[in-house]
Amino acid sequence: MRLDYNQKAFIALLQAGLWEKDVELRKFGTTDFEEIMRLAEEQSVVGLITAGMERATDKSVPKAELLQFIGQTLQIEEQNKAMNYFIGVVVDAMRKEKIHTTLIKGQGVAQCYERPLWRTSGDVDFFLDEDNYDEAKVFFAKMCSSVEPEKEETKHIGFTVDPWLVELHATMHFGLSKRVDRVIDEVRKSIFQLGGIRTWHNEGTDVFLPDADNDIIIVFTHFLGHFLFGGVGLKQMCDVCRLVWTYKDGIRTWLLKQRLNEAGLMSEWKVFAAVAVDWLGMPAEAMPFYDPSAVYRRKARRAFAKMMKDGNMGHNTEDSGGMKKLARRFTEYLQLTMIFPLDAHRFFVNYLIDKVRIRRARKRNK
Repeated sequence: MRLDYNQKAFIALLQAGLWEKDVELRKFGTTDFEEIMRLAEEQSVVGLITAGMERATDKSVPKAELLQFIGQTLQIEEQNKAMNYFIGVVVDAMRKEKIHTTLIKGQGVAQCYERPLWRTSGDVDFFLDEDNYDEAKVFFAKMCSSVEPEKEETKHIGFTVDPWLVELHATMHFGLSKRVDRVIDEVRKSIFQLGGIRTWHNEGTDVFLPDADNDIIIVFTHFLGHFLFGGVGLKQMCDVCRLVWTYKDGIRTWLLKQRLNEAGLMSEWKVFAAVAVDWLGMPAEAMPFYDPSAVYRRKARRAFAKMMKDGNMGHNTEDSGGMKKLARRFTEYLQLTMIFPLDAHRFFVNYLIDKVRIRRARKRNK
């Protein structure tokens, strides 16, 4: 992957914001800050780039451009404050109704950043056991303005509680493989039966999150699913980095290794560990199972290029469908086989089989 000056400056700023370290931009030549903003918005990392700009030691960021980034970041901050307030109110209300839930991804992972309020927010995702999932559906149905069709096979449903999208999950299956689903089910058991949680003190409300060992599996498999089946950007990769970094001294690496091997995902982990270290500047000693060998660094380069191209949650992969969509899917498949030669075949076959099975089940239920 060949980077132009603006892309190099963007990555340097991202690393500076992600790790709170100094950066010099002049060595990259003249920087087009409109292009930096475009990339930051495309990857949903405006807050991290703003933090990086504040760490520029050579005074190379013009004041007008810095103020533009700060303005957008303050809007992100206000949105996060409003979302955190909403989460606190909803969790308190659910608790009064004896509905027990765990917050996953999003605002929970945001707490792993140096500046949680500068991370661009997304949806509100709750993970529940089956009994609480059914009760939560009734709870949110009373207050929502709209509801998405439930995915009964994966126990997933979304509610719009203006202006927020709330998603309920009783599983976190992504159709990667039965091996992956079994490991995720182990994580689910650890959370709901063995108390594998941690607590986020959110403005007077204790919000339960998966503990670090469980959260890493949830966040990584969700990230990998989007990477393979729709596209994912640098924001989600940064989430993986910050989660691992924050709990680097407490992660049970033996358990992580066991789970990755049971899921058949160790090679995928090593590819993205190389992305974290080689491209996002994460200290190698903090990333479990980082492998500096040429094969993983080459695959990491391709994976990083794909994330840069796809944008946040595959934003840049949208099109009108038909033959154009089919051609794009085939091209993506070929790209993935260059990163995961065997697994790309396995994942796509499992994914297609799962789609056929779900459609047949829906037809039978009509």
